[in-house]
Amino acid sequence: MKLTDITYSLFTFLVFISWSCTQNEQQTENSEEVNLIVDILQSRESPVIDSVLSDPDRYQIQILYTQIDRDENNNPSFTEYAYGVNPNNYFYPASVVKFPVALLALQKLDELGIEGLDKYSTMLTDSAFEGQTKVRYDSTSESRLPSVAHYIKKIFIVSDNDAYNRLYEFLGQDYINNELYEKGYEDVRIVHRLAIFNNAEQNRNTNPVMFYDNAKLLYQQDLVSSPRQWEYDQPIPLGEGFIRNDSLIKEPKDFGQNNFISVANLQAMMKSVIFPEAVPEEQRFNLSEEDYDFLYQYMSQLPRETTFPDYIADTTENFYDSYSKFFMYGDKQEAIPSNIRIFNKIGMAYGFLTDNAYILDLENNVEFFLTAVIYVNENQIFNDNVYEYDKIGLPFLGELGRAIYEYEIVRERGFQPDLSKFKVTYDKEDNS
Repeated sequence: MKLTDITYSLFTFLVFISWSCTQNEQQTENSEEVNLIVDILQSRESPVIDSVLSDPDRYQIQILYTQIDRDENNNPSFTEYAYGVNPNNYFYPASVVKFPVALLALQKLDELGIEGLDKYSTMLTDSAFEGQTKVRYDSTSESRLPSVAHYIKKIFIVSDNDAYNRLYEFLGQDYINNELYEKGYEDVRIVHRLAIFNNAEQNRNTNPVMFYDNAKLLYQQDLVSSPRQWEYDQPIPLGEGFIRNDSLIKEPKDFGQNNFISVANLQAMMKSVIFPEAVPEEQRFNLSEEDYDFLYQYMSQLPRETTFPDYIADTTENFYDSYSKFFMYGDKQEAIPSNIRIFNKIGMAYGFLTDNAYILDLENNVEFFLTAVIYVNENQIFNDNVYEYDKIGLPFLGELGRAIYEYEIVRERGFQPDLSKFKVTYDKEDNS
């Protein structure tokens, strides 16, 4: 049974206060854990690390690093180390919200339980409200028809915005937020499409959707309108100004109507996908084994390993290996070695860079979780496209990933992990 708006707001407020107090106590008690990340980073001779660590508030750094240890039966256990992690410190998540939306799209299809309906079924999108657009074909798919599977593939490999928007429309605001909340992911708010300037009312109304098997209609969903307001009711002012209609508005930008998801929730969701058996049942997404295998492939597949579309043949953009892999390789455009696999989702917008990843080395039996966000907007102006992504943001995340990886290489483990379930077959043979 869903909570009423009043009960929900009161309950959320009480949970938030309780959770925040617990977090503050844990951060005080776990000061040694905080220092481990700093010690690992400071062991490297890196000007960008020195610069960022000397002023962490300026760069709004949040890092969550989780060690994975296996027992004799290959069951994982986790040890978390946090630096600057605080759900009260807002960051714009950009494309990382595509991760839970992709998971929920697979879950919803499974829950519908309609014979013949699956992620490969043709998904056609209609329009029935101001600002909505239709989709009848997809030139990037082998069949030239859109599907949930193809949208998810594009989301993970090149972070396609339209693919996310279509899944957001299939799910609707209420399903997305209620499902995440009921799974225990309380520091999250997904309320809008990406790269489209819809207002709040337009985002609360999501398109009609139809699924087909050839000409046979399998499922039809009419326009869905969320009756509640999921946006935050208090302003979240950031920066010193923003560009609107080519004019500079000299006041902070309000992010209160924007998406949000905490670092802790992001990594918890990643754990639930990589090790569903190791998290409480209520935190898992309702997915099939085939769904997990599908996710493992496309969360780790590189553009050069992909067919339909053939990203390497696309000369309009440079789809190098690290196009959607910020940790370890984000500041480089070289080939990622075949033994390194990164299962992740990144975000980049408004000066915020985020990566949420499970990283493994299949040769050296190394595995760990790493989630981090950095803010690089020196002039504190939004929408001017002047951000220090290449100068500071990507080099820092690259160094962070390399530092943790090198620490993990020499870290002693009681039992070597069996990583065979993550040895994935990709669209194209890996030729790195």
